[in-house]
Amino acid sequence: MKKKFIPLLIVGTALLAGCNQEQSTDTTSSVTPTATAIDKADAIAVVNGQYIPRSTLEALEKEIAERSHGQVFPKEKLIEELIQRELLVQDAVQKQLDKSPELAAQLEAAKKALLTQANLQNFIKANPVTDAEVKAEYDSKIAAEKGTEFKARHILVKTEAEAKKLITELGKGADFAKLANKNSLDAKESQNGGDLGWFSAAQMVAPFSEAVAALEKGKYTKEPVKTQFGFHVILKEDSRPVTPPPLEAVKEQLTPFLQRKKVQDMIETLRKQAKVEILVPLTDEQPKAEAAPALAEQPVEAVESEAATPAAEPKASEPAPVAVPDETKK
Repeated sequence: MKKKFIPLLIVGTALLAGCNQEQSTDTTSSVTPTATAIDKADAIAVVNGQYIPRSTLEALEKEIAERSHGQVFPKEKLIEELIQRELLVQDAVQKQLDKSPELAAQLEAAKKALLTQANLQNFIKANPVTDAEVKAEYDSKIAAEKGTEFKARHILVKTEAEAKKLITELGKGADFAKLANKNSLDAKESQNGGDLGWFSAAQMVAPFSEAVAALEKGKYTKEPVKTQFGFHVILKEDSRPVTPPPLEAVKEQLTPFLQRKKVQDMIETLRKQAKVEILVPLTDEQPKAEAAPALAEQPVEAVESEAATPAAEPKASEPAPVAVPDETKK
């Protein structure tokens, strides 16, 4: 029966690096052994005198299970895969492919990447986030935030005249949601009646938030509210005190946030202690632009065309959702 390569989902760096082998007493092998000694009792196979350690098979099984959502390959096929990889490694060394500058640079880069990850994992293991740290972060950044949330609708138009016309129609008893669906720049397609849902003042531009806060429940603005997006007519539907989520609801978000913060603090400390000299320009040099011709030398049509081009209209944006951990304001 022919042996075939297994279409593995992963290619482990350690597996391609020679599997931590030791040269046995077989003098026919021409592969240079690594420094790590592998006992025969701890090996799953020997290829041309080179031992493949049992730990390599265990690591491969674990990684495949994680990457393939629990799928399991027969042990025989996994061992055959490792043997075939070992044969490729030995053949590459015999051809002195490991001596090429390109591969040496790649191996060095891979080594640095692995050391970086190992250092970070070691730091995280030695400096875990405690429950007390999570509680302190929650108390200072989430539970301490007080304020009000608003529920409102709006109609966004380009001009003040359009907004005033809509306010007049509302005064005659027109339905706000229907006017929004027909006229609002950000409700024509969605047909949501201009509904903005619940939002905090910080999620909206200042003129909009101030206008909403000043309105009584169920009332609309009697004058257009101008923002960088255009002119708004706003209907305040409701308001409520901001209730922070319970600690348990955000603990899983706060923990990785605090973990990243610890790592960043550690890296910043290393950076401050290090002697660093940057040897290249921090910005790319731009080619010198040729002197522009005098305005009088430009065609009249070109000047008029540029002057007549209007600036692009800004688009209205929906309010951003409230987030915790690293999105939490400091």
